[in-house]
Amino acid sequence: MPTQHGAVQPTTVLHLTQPVEGGVARVVVDLVRAQSAAGLRAVVGCPDGGILADAARAAGAEVLTWRAGRAPGPGLPAEVIGARRLLRRVRPDLLHAHSAKAGLAGRLAARGSVPTVFQPHAWSFDAVGGTTAALALRWERYGARWADRVLCVSEAERRAGESEGIAARWSVIRNGVDLDHFRPGGPDPGQDKARARAALPLPAAFRGDGPLAVCVGRVCLQKGQDLLLQAWPEVLGAVPGARLALVGDGPDTERLRGAAPPGVLFAGAASDIRPWLRAADLVVLPSRWEGMALAPLEAMACGRPVLVSDVSGARESLPPGQGRLCLVPPEDPTALAKALGRLLAEPRLLAELGEQARQHARTDFDVRRTTDAVTGLYHELLGRPRPLNQERISR
Repeated sequence: MPTQHGAVQPTTVLHLTQPVEGGVARVVVDLVRAQSAAGLRAVVGCPDGGILADAARAAGAEVLTWRAGRAPGPGLPAEVIGARRLLRRVRPDLLHAHSAKAGLAGRLAARGSVPTVFQPHAWSFDAVGGTTAALALRWERYGARWADRVLCVSEAERRAGESEGIAARWSVIRNGVDLDHFRPGGPDPGQDKARARAALPLPAAFRGDGPLAVCVGRVCLQKGQDLLLQAWPEVLGAVPGARLALVGDGPDTERLRGAAPPGVLFAGAASDIRPWLRAADLVVLPSRWEGMALAPLEAMACGRPVLVSDVSGARESLPPGQGRLCLVPPEDPTALAKALGRLLAEPRLLAELGEQARQHARTDFDVRRTTDAVTGLYHELLGRPRPLNQERISR
């Protein structure tokens, strides 16, 4: 907008988010990087801690502290007041609220006073049960009136919201990954895998030729590592040399570590997950719910096949024709074990699936397409023309 001196101020976007780790944080950083490069002013309001604040600053954002907890509770009024203060301080042209808590507090704070995009990153009512789920759904139905657009990362996520009676103005923009960052480490998949394994701090038992399955994600109920550990003894019965590495940390780590079967490595959090993806014969994510998980997209971009549970976004992530082999019903350890055993016993099949996955990721999941589409949505909501360079990219 023009100032009193005639200069044009950049469009200001306030990204409000409670998660400061994992996929939501990575999506916010990707958006900030692209929007800053396009001349927008990106501001991120988030809690202290995690990777988000430093990564967002490095990507070009101004970062302000917003104190918020993961779960709803007695702290909500203070969180809404904090969000309202950010809105008054930043005076954004548009509010982009990411995930359930920011979607709740941000919409209550703004109440339609500024164009608002709400991005669920998986529905809140899928993450809880009983009365809490009913209340979460009731809020989403009511709160949709204060979102100029509800932005879903998969058609399945949109259909899930619509089927639950959420009457929203919808947009679907699928997640993407940085294909310059997530790519094979070399032209030969076998050598790529061997180099990656040699560079990782693997125990001696993991350095042999046996197949390696890798699960990357926060160790929590959503990501389903407990289901994977239940399935693993049956996998070992079918493929005795198989090994499993869980990459990530979270609230369930110690409980699951204490009950883990043989052949499982708890690798902890990794600042760079690419060596783990490249070391894998197969990347598995048995989530209970998602919008569209990033880890399978990142694995495919590195040339690795994936096995995922059939939750929102999973079918849309996979290459055509791979659903028969690479999808399992959610919360079904027996089906998970059978699929893992079948795939890990067939190295040639895994190599073929991995090459299909690499080509698919490069064709369909370039983050530049995602970020350009989100910025285009902003311009649509603000009634402003899309910059010429973005028009060229989107065609």
